[in-house]
Amino acid sequence: MSAPFIDEPARRTRVHAETDVLVVGGGTAGAAAAIAAARAGAATLLVERYGALGGIATGGLVILLLTLDDGAGRQMVRGLCQEITDRLAARGAAFFPPPGEWGSDDAAAIEHYRRWGLVWGSGPHRVRYSVAYDPEDLRLVLNEMVTGAGVRLLFHAWGCEPVLEGDGITAVTFHGKQGRFAIRAKVVIDATGDGDLFAAAGCAFELERVLPWLWFRMGGVENAAHAIETGGWYFHTIGDGRVLLPWGATERIGRKIDATDPEDLTFAELECRRQVMAEVDRLRAEVPEFRHAHLCDVASQLGITESRRLQGTYVLRREDVDRSFDDAIAVTGHWTKYGVRYAIPYRALRSPRVRNLLVAGRCISVDHRVHHATKEIPPCMATGEAAGTAAALAVDHGVTPAAVDVSELRARLRQAGAE
Repeated sequence: MSAPFIDEPARRTRVHAETDVLVVGGGTAGAAAAIAAARAGAATLLVERYGALGGIATGGLVILLLTLDDGAGRQMVRGLCQEITDRLAARGAAFFPPPGEWGSDDAAAIEHYRRWGLVWGSGPHRVRYSVAYDPEDLRLVLNEMVTGAGVRLLFHAWGCEPVLEGDGITAVTFHGKQGRFAIRAKVVIDATGDGDLFAAAGCAFELERVLPWLWFRMGGVENAAHAIETGGWYFHTIGDGRVLLPWGATERIGRKIDATDPEDLTFAELECRRQVMAEVDRLRAEVPEFRHAHLCDVASQLGITESRRLQGTYVLRREDVDRSFDDAIAVTGHWTKYGVRYAIPYRALRSPRVRNLLVAGRCISVDHRVHHATKEIPPCMATGEAAGTAAALAVDHGVTPAAVDVSELRARLRQAGAE
């Protein structure tokens, strides 16, 4: 039998770049982190494994911002998320209820927005401040905001491992078509979604297995309003005759997966795509409005809701609902619950193990129940914006992220419209 391991010789890794703030992962959390850090004056480099920004919010076709409010008519998430929404709206690429309707219990209004995928959970329902948008327009908006802020952007590079000296990261290694290289940085932000860097750095984490999803869009649907009205599992989306189908594998794929395991991911990619195409065939055969419909696109990324979660300096738990924190850097509602608010403390973005590492997005330090709220795109943008601002402050003052003056951080976020 062959040995279960191989020994590799020592090697030298080329240093590709040096920067103040390195953000790994170009989803909405990572893009927000990079924009915030650069706008705050830090030299910032954003590295993304694919060829576009947005992550699940673009490539995953999870094209709903759920939600920017608390379900009681009060906006919770502002800042960069609101700026992005405004930019999408200016392009005619976003749909959402006007402020005067947020929190309304009018049944007709609720049903209208439900058909756009903007109302979820169990009732009694109210109108939410949620947003439907076009993913290609979001890619454009993120590109413009990232490059406009002066962020150095690098696509098609996969983050490998942090290079540790003592309790700090001196560099992160990456792999691309030209081979292995490293980027040196003063502060590193893990926005990988799966916590790839903090796991490799030896930080404590929890891991959940999930049912994967694969969203898709169809066009040429005749009388889409009637099809949706009669109870199909699909929603209006941007574009005439086009519907969004958040149909995936839940209760159909057979087993949950570990989204950090390539074997599980391969199984999910094959099975989800097979089932999506079977659903397309069924709709064309059984639903009159879909008889001549065409498949616009299938998500290029699996809909993964959870994998690793950091066990950070503070773990935000279910019993912290409506609790205030002196170091709160964001507040979010819950997309399926009404009147629920979670303040997110800065400590939930940090690990006591690595002094110059911050975490943003769905893998921050929360328990499984709170994760249902904080994993959504708006709070991911909010934690990204906070992490980027904190990283820039740490560089500017020559301190570790843990030593950043939280009152100054909160003031900066308020000045940027985030709180």
